[in-house]
Amino acid sequence: MIPTDTIDKLEICFRSLSELGALLNESDWKTATDLPGWSVQDNLSHLVGIERIMHGLTGTTHRAESRDWVKNPIGEANENEIDIRRSLHGRDVLREWNEVAAARIASLRAADDAYFDAPAMTPTGPGTVADFLHIRVLDCWVHEQDMRRAVGKPGHLSGLAAEHTIDRLIRTIPIVVGKRAGTPNGASVVIDITGGVSRHIVCTVADGRASVTDVEPEAPLARLTMDVETFLVLATGRRSPETMHDAVELAGDRDLGGRIVTGLNMMI
Repeated sequence: MIPTDTIDKLEICFRSLSELGALLNESDWKTATDLPGWSVQDNLSHLVGIERIMHGLTGTTHRAESRDWVKNPIGEANENEIDIRRSLHGRDVLREWNEVAAARIASLRAADDAYFDAPAMTPTGPGTVADFLHIRVLDCWVHEQDMRRAVGKPGHLSGLAAEHTIDRLIRTIPIVVGKRAGTPNGASVVIDITGGVSRHIVCTVADGRASVTDVEPEAPLARLTMDVETFLVLATGRRSPETMHDAVELAGDRDLGGRIVTGLNMMI
């Protein structure tokens, strides 16, 4: 089946990245982000490299020097595509991005069911091309926010792509609440996300297993409230939990709440 909804969200992300890039000067492009070793430009170079490969274009043969922040073969491949573009002006990377982004959307709009149903290895394991694209929305939106935070140009914290990403990240909250934080059996935790993407999440541990439920008890064991950007930063491990505690309002069992904040990094 053609994932029209996912393609629509990708186009929103692609367009927003292009609009952000048009606002940046060369100093902005070279500004460091929360990702170790990566500038604003490097984030976009990463997306360029992935979309080129997805479009069937040849990846770079360049091999970057060993970097402390590269931990695995996927990281090496990403770094190669980034490093080959580090000597370029930001406007040149933006131009390449605009070209490949337009080509990708045109290709996806013209593709048939067989293309999207084809097997593909995704960051979460075996799946289909459609599954991979679902994750691409998350990756593009998260990196756009990395770029925006670095240069102090907030935006695109609401809408379809933002909701898509936050909802994917929310999927693993039961692991955080149950396994990582050790919430007692029979207890519930409430997490409220405010701002551009508002979510009210009730997670209850029953029979030793945590799950999201529609039923909120009168007195949850802990309640955490944070805005959407704080949740994103914590859920993607962009900053250490210790630096973010003041951005989270805790009520109830503060020790449990603190363990949840510490364990929120759920980025695929």
